[in-house]
Amino acid sequence: MKETKIIAVVGATGAQGGGLVRAILSDPSGEFRVRAITRNAGSEKAQELAALGAEVVEADVDNAESMRKVFDGAYGAFCVTFFWEHFSPEKEIAQAAVMAQAAKEAGVQHVVWSTLEDTRNWIPLEDNRMPTLMEKYKVPHFDAKGEANAVFTRAGVPTTFLLTSFYWDNFIYFGMGPQKGEDGTFALNFPLGDRKMPGIAAEDIGKCALGVFRQGSEAIGQTIGISGEHLSGAEMAEKMSRHLDSDISYNAISPSVYRSFGFDGADDLGNMFQFKHDFEEDFRGARSIDTSRSLNPELQDFESWLAKNGSRIPME
Repeated sequence: MKETKIIAVVGATGAQGGGLVRAILSDPSGEFRVRAITRNAGSEKAQELAALGAEVVEADVDNAESMRKVFDGAYGAFCVTFFWEHFSPEKEIAQAAVMAQAAKEAGVQHVVWSTLEDTRNWIPLEDNRMPTLMEKYKVPHFDAKGEANAVFTRAGVPTTFLLTSFYWDNFIYFGMGPQKGEDGTFALNFPLGDRKMPGIAAEDIGKCALGVFRQGSEAIGQTIGISGEHLSGAEMAEKMSRHLDSDISYNAISPSVYRSFGFDGADDLGNMFQFKHDFEEDFRGARSIDTSRSLNPELQDFESWLAKNGSRIPME
């Protein structure tokens, strides 16, 4: 009988990791079993995963020995960092180094690293089209992940670099949904102009990652970008209007206005949207819908996602 391979999933209670845990648990082939890694195995989300059949283990992504223990015996590992918890690019890079070294020492045969572009390869720090943030970055939550790619390569870990997209779940949880104006109407406020932005359902990131693990050695060393659909701000607003039965317009604000909004990370996100606008061809070109669907035949487009989740978008 063929032995079931263990996939160790970092961030198992988060959006990406949670999607992968559930994808493995619901996979009828039974090719893999999942080790769900979390900081708190007693949390409600962790207990839900345990009830579904996941092996839930505690580990600290800042602690190399802790991570090596939970990677031990695993065939594969899904590695992700958590910028919005601490807003520190340096912490992200350090955590990536911990995971890469732990995977190397544990003999993990396939790592899928959830990453993004290092925008400084397109916009050098001295380029004043976009403000430099934290003295060393243009889009901190992108740049640190892109910089950390080299950590896995230098460690000699067999890695697939998974380029993710904006996930539509941000409209529910991240305050990015339609905003109510003083006149009572709703608008989607993004500095995208008329450009299109790749997006994806968070759960589909996990399902695509499972598809990458299924590819095995042929995916090692590859950079694979995933997306469910590429949409303009106007197209997203139009689809939201229909599904939410509300008149939602698209307000193409400037990146500088977005950066001035004042919430934590507004400058980072303003730069992110500007990068997606200014380098649309490269950004979209790196994220193939066809490739994503080949990895995940259940891939949702925006309308499918709205049909399931639209009612959860805050509209007040």
